[in-house]
Amino acid sequence: MGSSKADIAVSYDVSNEFFRLWLDERMNYTCGVFDDSPQRADLTTPGPVTLEQAQLEKLRVLSGFAHVTAQSTLLDIGCGWGANLEYQALVNHVKATHGITLSEAQCAEIRRRNLPGVSASVCSYLDYDPPTKFDAVMSICMMEHIVSPQEAREGKSIPAYRNYFRLVHSWTKPGTYFGLQTILRNFVPRDRQDVRDIGWVTYEIFPGGITPRLEEVIAAVNPYWEVLEVKTRRLDYRNTTWHWRDRLRKNESRIRAEFGNKVYEDYDRYLSTCVRGFEKHYQSLAQYSLKRID
Repeated sequence: MGSSKADIAVSYDVSNEFFRLWLDERMNYTCGVFDDSPQRADLTTPGPVTLEQAQLEKLRVLSGFAHVTAQSTLLDIGCGWGANLEYQALVNHVKATHGITLSEAQCAEIRRRNLPGVSASVCSYLDYDPPTKFDAVMSICMMEHIVSPQEAREGKSIPAYRNYFRLVHSWTKPGTYFGLQTILRNFVPRDRQDVRDIGWVTYEIFPGGITPRLEEVIAAVNPYWEVLEVKTRRLDYRNTTWHWRDRLRKNESRIRAEFGNKVYEDYDRYLSTCVRGFEKHYQSLAQYSLKRID
């Protein structure tokens, strides 16, 4: 169900060095938090919140939702290139953190970082069988890969998401909190070019996956997790994708030379579609604090 390992390779194995050119310095490939609040990660720099600060704030918020402490044993589902794993090891000083991903390139980057107390494996969540249970869980924009567009059209989304929440429940101890973040599918655009672009992104950049609807996530958590808090951040993701496109464009000549014209043009189209999609409410983002139902 959802994205296969081959699909994930299309989305994330272009080149670690390619993504390093336009993501933040820790390689977060998910929405940052641009709140100009007193608890922002870095208050020493005046002026607008930077992409780096926004990504740190995102990790701080979700760590709070998961009730992460230095004594936690933490699972990161869909851990990407290890940005959250690095944050947990070096900022929260978590004693043991494990990440799972379907991307060989992402797992290689995590191992290259050689972070204290951190391990990672290439594994589908459907096959994962941890040797011990965790007392904290985080998953940042992985649920988008659980269901394919065809499965969504066939009405299989909620059962698939509920199975995901059941599995996570089985990997955790009583009292566990879950910090979750997902992109949301709001409504189908009426503009023909927007329809074409969003369809192209779905099948060409992220084959095998589709973003959930908020009501699907809320329905699917039962009977495994209690929803304590939900925060939507549509404009935060608009800002994040704008920063990514800006950095991509500043590296245009290098990307064209090293990775080819098609890679540059595809990713510029993809990020432009994202900026427009979040501006026009086609998509949004939600962060959730969940507590295990024991």
